[in-house]
Amino acid sequence: MAALEEGFTLSAVPLGAGPHGLLGVEQSDKADQFLVTDGGRTVILYKVSDQKPLGSWSVKQGQIITCPAVCNFQTGEYIVVHDNKVLRIWSNEDVNLDKVFKATLSAEIYRIHSIQGAEPLVLFKEGAVRGLEALLAEPQQKIETVISDEEVIKWTKIFMVFKHTVLIFITEKHGNYFAYIQKFNSHTLSKYTLLLGQEEKSVIQSFSASVDRNFISLMSLSSDGCVYETLVPIHPRDPEKDQRVVRSLLLKTVVSGDARNGVALTVLDQDHVAVLGPLLPSSKECVSIWNTKFQTLQASKELPQGTSGQLWYYGENLFVLHGKFLTVIPYKCEVSSLAGALGKLKHSQDPGTQTVPHFVNWETSRGHRFGSQNSEQSKRILRRRKPEVSVQNPASKQLLSAIKKDSEKHIEEELCKFLAIKPTPDFNTIIGDIVSELLGRHKAEPSFYPRNSLMQLIQTHVLSHSLCPGLMEAALEKADVQMLQLCLQQFPDIPESVTCACLKIFLSDSVQEEKMEEQTEVLHNGFNAEEENCGNCDRELNKKPQDAAEETTSCPVIPKRAALLNAILHSAYSEMFLLPHLKDIPAQHVTLFLQYLYFLYLKCSENATMTLPGLHPPTLNQIMDWICLLLDANFTVVVMIPEAKRLLLSLYKFVKSQVCICSELNKIEVSFRELQKLNQEKNNRELYSIEVLELF
Repeated sequence: MAALEEGFTLSAVPLGAGPHGLLGVEQSDKADQFLVTDGGRTVILYKVSDQKPLGSWSVKQGQIITCPAVCNFQTGEYIVVHDNKVLRIWSNEDVNLDKVFKATLSAEIYRIHSIQGAEPLVLFKEGAVRGLEALLAEPQQKIETVISDEEVIKWTKIFMVFKHTVLIFITEKHGNYFAYIQKFNSHTLSKYTLLLGQEEKSVIQSFSASVDRNFISLMSLSSDGCVYETLVPIHPRDPEKDQRVVRSLLLKTVVSGDARNGVALTVLDQDHVAVLGPLLPSSKECVSIWNTKFQTLQASKELPQGTSGQLWYYGENLFVLHGKFLTVIPYKCEVSSLAGALGKLKHSQDPGTQTVPHFVNWETSRGHRFGSQNSEQSKRILRRRKPEVSVQNPASKQLLSAIKKDSEKHIEEELCKFLAIKPTPDFNTIIGDIVSELLGRHKAEPSFYPRNSLMQLIQTHVLSHSLCPGLMEAALEKADVQMLQLCLQQFPDIPESVTCACLKIFLSDSVQEEKMEEQTEVLHNGFNAEEENCGNCDRELNKKPQDAAEETTSCPVIPKRAALLNAILHSAYSEMFLLPHLKDIPAQHVTLFLQYLYFLYLKCSENATMTLPGLHPPTLNQIMDWICLLLDANFTVVVMIPEAKRLLLSLYKFVKSQVCICSELNKIEVSFRELQKLNQEKNNRELYSIEVLELF
């Protein structure tokens, strides 16, 4: 017999508003504490018994967390990935993620798995798996491709089997599903093709699994509303060959067959599963517990505010995103018996009897670490990229040799030959070495500035500021605005001091119109040269600004300067570290930037559905954030400039009107909530009725 108790809201802050919803809920090193990762920028540590957060950490503005944060049970530290390749490791004492340990990897990460008694494992999107310490010792090591082209990982889970770590991940390609079993005691990888049987047209919407000695019981919830089971061997007869496994029907119609979204499945114990989704067509979403042994529904609970189709469980708690808030629903599952399954069990379970689950226990599992590296030897000193990498490619050897002595033109020719060759697994490392050699010669010979070669290398999309910090430094010295713009668009980890240095150059008189005309490749990512509103609107910095209210329809800068400023608006930053550098910008430049931001603000506000021209125009949120940042950093200076007075008044009036609109919208929202309550109370409607609702 099973029961669902009254749930409670864990988070008072709306979650799941990011582009990827709520990424995950993971166990901390303490049984009652959980890491909640929002699909935007935030990781929150909650204590369930107290129903309150213990800590919160965020990445920079412009960065995005791409997989759930986990706890390293060996060290008590937390690990998260942002922008697919950047690892961050921190502890409870750390306040800002920008100041914690960082490692940039050479391949994109799908998920980090952590289990008590073992080293955390990193699963890459191409199917390769690495131990955390081995990655931190050499972040730029090559990562092999395991899965085939167009094959995408859909789901993954980690288990402890006989004190050894076993990882399973499911992939999909053209409607076909495959299961990969990675064992780390023998370092063997087995592949299985999942045969769907007679239900070939159904789409698998959710996976879950439990382990029982020699088999992994893989359960899947399909679009026909049924739960299927597939027994996947952990120890295959022939690991080198692809094998086939067939799934069988386990539960019939646990959710409505027309439910396309908001469904999920998770295994609770050997006889019970929890399912998220509507039980009947057109009914509300609910969470339910089913007995797989006797094919019966044990308990269900409606979720009237809807869900995100995500379900987690730890201990005796289910975690579900109910509306916009994370809700905890305690549950009980007793030993499976026919009387209990039929709801006729008259006495509670014997206190001395415990359910023996066939799934991994995250709190008590023990196992060996992946790899032979001793944890005492893997200190923080190893957590940096090795500077020397052996390059085996003849073309790269020839290019590196040419960089030391040949002319810029000859180097460009050799670089084109190298880039025309099919990339090797160590391509990222070689590109980093080439940039280092070019910058090293530039430092030794200031007249040597291989601009075209550097621009080509930046556009390979494998560089970052942490890998080649001297690149933007050289571009700043040369006032190379085109290269700086490209770096701002490509690099996810530019320090705030460098961002402000770029902003100063973009706003300064050193960026003359003649100089920008020579650099014809400046990307107009915010404005086109033919844009009507910016065609005749050049404003020199030494000229006094005109009345802002009279020039709201014209751009205060030329189109190419606007494109450079838009690159700044898209850059990632941390407000705490950006503000001190913004205070160093001259007041006239701050005024000009504010005028441009105000122009963008009005342009977006005229029509909320209209987007600015160009490939990468700034968003309204980015524009507002930078207006606030500039005013916070320079208000006491700007308010004393006569030319900025009208601009500040215009901003004040505009924001005041927006506040009034928001206030009115809030009043309307209250009325709609009352309407919703009235609709929920009236369930017994006839086929035809007339209702009069009064709003006060």
